Amino acid sequence: MKINEVEALVGITKKNIRFYEEKGLLSPSRNSENGYRDYGQEEVDVLRRIKLLRKLGVPIEEIRRMQEGTQTVGDGMRRHLVTLERERQNIDEAVRLCGLLKEREVPLGELDAESVLEEMAELERAGATFQNKQRQDVRIRYVAPVAAALVMVALMSGVAAVMLWAFWAAPTGAPLAVVLALEAVPLLIICGVLYALFQRIREIGRGESDDAKQY
Repeated sequence: MKINEVEALVGITKKNIRFYEEKGLLSPSRNSENGYRDYGQEEVDVLRRIKLLRKLGVPIEEIRRMQEGTQTVGDGMRRHLVTLERERQNIDEAVRLCGLLKEREVPLGELDAESVLEEMAELERAGATFQNKQRQDVRIRYVAPVAAALVMVALMSGVAAVMLWAFWAAPTGAPLAVVLALEAVPLLIICGVLYALFQRIREIGRGESDDAKQY
């Protein structure tokens, strides 16, 4: 079977199927004639088991241990139940606090958040974990500068490579000093971009991530 057929049969997207392959949870054979992946009933069964466990929230590493035989399904579920029970307690606490806030029919500007935050801090010291949307926002803010830096580094690397090829292919050649001077330009730009990215990441980390850990 081809990946499109497996996607339709199991109900897992091609992207996720390839992800599980990258993680080593799935190893389809290769067609000797064209090199394409060839999926059979065994791979379909494996994907159905992975789908079941992932829908229950079982981590990839737990699934790997079950596949490798270092633990049984029962072992994995006992470990996962501990995690789910902890998450349920955290959700119960969040539901309780949301219920208390629901009774406060006041504008947000008049909400006394300090007392609620103190109670949450006490619960966290006791082991509770609350959702931290702030930290998710911080991760999103890393995406743009990293993507821009990668594009610029790739562009300047291409420019440097083309210049080197041009100098090498030139019949007369160019003085070494000229070659080094011109090659230094894209390399300096790359260094500047990477330094700016490093500074931006530090800025985001200091200004947002560290604060988020205290909330």
